[in-house]
Amino acid sequence: MLGRRSVWTITLDEETRTTLQHWLQRRKTPVGVARRTHAMLLLEQGHSYVQTAKGTGLAQYHIRKWVKRFHEQGLAGLFEKPRPGRPPVFAPGVALHIVKLVCERPDHIGRSLSQWDCPELARQLKADGVVPNISADTIARVLRSHKLKPWRHHLWLSADIPRDEYFAQQISDLVNLYTRPLTDEEMVLCADEKTNLQPRPRRASTLPTRPGHPTRLEHGYKRAGALHLFAAFDTRTGKVYARTEVRKRQKEFIALLTQLDQEIPPSIRRIFLVLDNSSVHKGKQVQAWLQAHPRFICWFLPVHCSWMNQIEQWFSIVQRKRLRISDFTDLDHLAQRLMAFVAEWNAHAHPFNWSTKSASKVMAKYQAQPILAPAA
Repeated sequence: MLGRRSVWTITLDEETRTTLQHWLQRRKTPVGVARRTHAMLLLEQGHSYVQTAKGTGLAQYHIRKWVKRFHEQGLAGLFEKPRPGRPPVFAPGVALHIVKLVCERPDHIGRSLSQWDCPELARQLKADGVVPNISADTIARVLRSHKLKPWRHHLWLSADIPRDEYFAQQISDLVNLYTRPLTDEEMVLCADEKTNLQPRPRRASTLPTRPGHPTRLEHGYKRAGALHLFAAFDTRTGKVYARTEVRKRQKEFIALLTQLDQEIPPSIRRIFLVLDNSSVHKGKQVQAWLQAHPRFICWFLPVHCSWMNQIEQWFSIVQRKRLRISDFTDLDHLAQRLMAFVAEWNAHAHPFNWSTKSASKVMAKYQAQPILAPAA
């Protein structure tokens, strides 16, 4: 016995069967609808209610209910009916007032806030006399229904920096410099400075990791000045040239250039230096040094494109692996450990796998999102 027969049988035309199969294969189909769709298809294939219940995980009386609805309403009968739920506590005007508040800057209505959040919105509604009391969770539900997130912010570039054909050509040329094969006489270096590195000697010794305990670092520390790390990254080998200085001026940058000129063999006749637009890199002293050393060719990044300087990727590695715990006795100790890290890096140096895909994605976003003019 396969189970008692029912007066309700399923017969599908080709269009309905195709629709049900599409629902069953579609990932975004709700679980309940997918189970009912599966049940209708099994019944149409001749399976009994017992077999269908085992194959779909539905109870037999549930299957009979949905089959009846399917006969009466068609495909729409496989969806649950909307439930009335609890009657609304607040009038529709409250939601409109919330949306109005969210779409205004808090400073414009006399509040000293940078952005709204749900507790502050609830406090403002009570202060305005709109409602005697309202919870932050209710505010969150209203904002969610209107797809509003006032606690988030997004940076955008003003029209002062045009993203035109010249800008796109700069990006394209730089990516080509990173990815094209180099001759034996060429080298590409990305240079910059990581500034304001503080030793921060701790008032108590840092405790190493123990079973059940992570590395423990004393919160309090002493001031011991700051250091600047000048570095250049070879994009093809990953080798890093670096030095530390207590000041950040053209003089210190020229010292890095002089170090590069001494360490890089004379057979390299063209050294492309990728730099940002800092005044340290464009000053008169630097220009005079570059004129005296013509094999150095500066390649300045477009404004707001420091992410394209590969030395920034290496600086993030330094921050994560060497400077996350800042506990050095003084500036000399910090300088010594930084140069030791550079030596260890160069022992197993590797380049970054730069490709044209990341730049292409950024340019696609630039073309898809036109620049917005600032509000008057």
